[in-house]
Amino acid sequence: MTPVLPKSDAAALVVAARIRRGLTWAQLAEEIGAPVVWTTAALLGQHPMTPEQARCACQLLGLDESVEESLRLQPSRGADPATLTDPTVYRFHEALSVYGPALKELIHEEFGDGIMSAINFRVDIARRPDPDGDRVVVTFDGKFLDYRW
Repeated sequence: MTPVLPKSDAAALVVAARIRRGLTWAQLAEEIGAPVVWTTAALLGQHPMTPEQARCACQLLGLDESVEESLRLQPSRGADPATLTDPTVYRFHEALSVYGPALKELIHEEFGDGIMSAINFRVDIARRPDPDGDRVVVTFDGKFLDYRW
C-alpha cells in the first residue's frame, strides 16, 4: 500500500502546479468558493479541505488523487522553523512581539478577561495605495472568548 502523501509534499506540488499553470491564489480561491487567505493556507497544508474543494483544486492544477487525499487530511498546524526566517514571515513575528502585549492590554480593557479566537477567525489581506508606497493591510477578525467559569 502506498503511504499517504505528506501535506508538505502536497503543498510543494500545489505551488509548482500553480506557477506552471499561471494561476493566482485568488483564481484558485474563486473556483473553490472560499476566501483567498484560507484557500492559500489550506493548499499550503494548514487546513483540511472538503472532498469537493480538494477535487476542484486538483482538477484546476492537474494534480492526482494522492494530492487530493493529502489536502483532505487534518494538518499539524504551524510553520517549519526554516520558514520563520523568511523576511516576510519574520516581520509578522516581529510586529506581534512588539505590539502583542499592547494588543492584549487593549483587548482586556475593551472586552474584559479573555482571548481572541484563532479558531472562530477570519483573516484578510488587501493592498492600499499610498503616496509613500503601497500599504499591506492585514485584518485579523477573531471572536472574543471570555474566561468565565
